[in-house]
Formats: sequence, C-alpha cells, structure tokens
Amino acid sequence: MLVEKVMRTNVTTIKPYATLKEALQLMKERQLKALVVDKSSPSDAYGIITNTQILRAILAEEGDIELINVYDVYKKPAFSVSAKIDVKFAAKTMIEHNIKRVVVTDNNELKGILSLTDLTHYLMGLVE
Repeated sequence: MLVEKVMRTNVTTIKPYATLKEALQLMKERQLKALVVDKSSPSDAYGIITNTQILRAILAEEGDIELINVYDVYKKPAFSVSAKIDVKFAAKTMIEHNIKRVVVTDNNELKGILSLTDLTHYLMGLVE
C-alpha cells in the first residue's frame, strides 16, 4: 500500500509570519494537533508546527502568544516522505526517528500529511 492511499490530503497550512495566537485559533477551529507551515519561496522547504512546540514557547515566553510568530517556533524542514513510497517504509522511518507526523511531498509540492494515527487506522482496517 502506498502512502498516497493512507495520507490525509486535506492539509491545513499557515504562513510563517502568523502569530502563535493565529496558529492556536486555527488548530482549535479544525481540531488539529499540527499545522504545515507554508514555503516562503518555490525552492524553500515546508515546516511543521505542533501544539507541543506552541506550549513550550508559551511557557518559555511567559504566555504572550501575540508577540511570538510561527517562524520563531516551528521546525523546518519538516520531515517528509513521498506519496509514492510503501506505507511500511514511511512507518519504519517515523518509528525509528520518533516522529508523529510527516509531510507528504512530491517534487517539493505538498500532497498531504501522514500521522501515526493514520497508520494505526490503516492497520486496524487490515484486521477487520
């Protein structure tokens, strides 16, 4: 099974210069734990920001989330895999590197996102 069959294609993105408050509002509205951070240019890489990163930043800066931008906190480049590889290779890589979600790209263009939860749902479908 290829990653493209398991990944989520409805990906929510945010600009790197958005505030953490905007990121949190978007996460809350869409009930997400992470957002993909847009590229700044065609040759740039995608990033990812998670609720854990935001929480750490809020605690470190004593809570003023309107003064902190996404680019101050997010990870770039986000770990990415191709939509055309086998799910087992993506899963193995994620587990070996302790990564909960990866950005799915082909030719440096965003195709989707794959999380450990997506992989778990896929595996559960195999035993039904």
